[in-house]
Amino acid sequence: MPLTHTRDLFAKALKGKYAIGAFNVNNMELLQAIIEACEEEKAPVILQISKGARQYANPVYLKKLIEAAVSLSNIPIAVHLDHGDSFELCKECIDEGFTSVMIDASHEPFDKNLEITRKVVEYAHKHNCSVESELGHLVGAQFDEGEEGGNYSHDGHYTHPEEAVKFVQQSGCDSLAIAIGNSHGAYKFKGEQHLDIDRLKSIKKVLMDAGLGDYPLVLHGASSVPKDIILEINKHGGKMGEDTAGVPEADIEIARRTGCTKVNIDTDLRLAMTAAIRKVFSENPKEFDPRKYLGPARKGVKELVRHKVRNVLCSSGHAFD
Repeated sequence: MPLTHTRDLFAKALKGKYAIGAFNVNNMELLQAIIEACEEEKAPVILQISKGARQYANPVYLKKLIEAAVSLSNIPIAVHLDHGDSFELCKECIDEGFTSVMIDASHEPFDKNLEITRKVVEYAHKHNCSVESELGHLVGAQFDEGEEGGNYSHDGHYTHPEEAVKFVQQSGCDSLAIAIGNSHGAYKFKGEQHLDIDRLKSIKKVLMDAGLGDYPLVLHGASSVPKDIILEINKHGGKMGEDTAGVPEADIEIARRTGCTKVNIDTDLRLAMTAAIRKVFSENPKEFDPRKYLGPARKGVKELVRHKVRNVLCSSGHAFD
């Protein structure tokens, strides 16, 4: 099956009240785990490639890996640039055949964000590519560089509903990532903090009232940071702090029913992979065969993805809608 466009996936997801899982890919094992889980669950999927992943794995290797996955799979697969930080990077990915790109100029003032997004939209739409943009500013690690990468924001701000309408109307972007209390990384929340679901509902309503229909919204920073995986990491020598906390899955379910059509998951994949690798090294300190620790890592990620698409995003069984 050829690559699918996110606009087609979103239209079906909005109608069916489920969400599409957007999972970040950095290497072969992650890609295999994601595709195998979604194939078995008959769930459509978005494979996300970040700027950091392209620098780590080389765009040519990633492209060939994805081509292999597409050739072996029957489910709808879209390929998306996650957190593109410039027009040039977005253009490069569009020219490579990505079916969707994200331009993230959310750190810029509103008018500058709008200007940059509009430029990407103009080029992307000429090449049959969809565009996601971001309004509001999430806290946490940005652009896939982590807390030590120099791009860690402590100054997030929520998306304003009226600004969302103006931004979508004037930029022409096909989907919008919003800030409603979500954040990047493994240390998202404190105590009983939750997503601002009322704000999400307000954003959906004003977009509808403005004649933009059931507009697709995107939830970034949506990993739940499962406590059992954190405990497994720490049990085998890790030092994840007790304050690790993600978005409660119950919140994601509500957001999905309310209209968050694309849900990004990256941190949870990393945690599942790390937990499995640490377990192998802890129990078999003499092990040096990558197949013996990357195999269990792939299995751990696969089971996590299966849980997400089946029990949280409810996209299982919707591959052929």
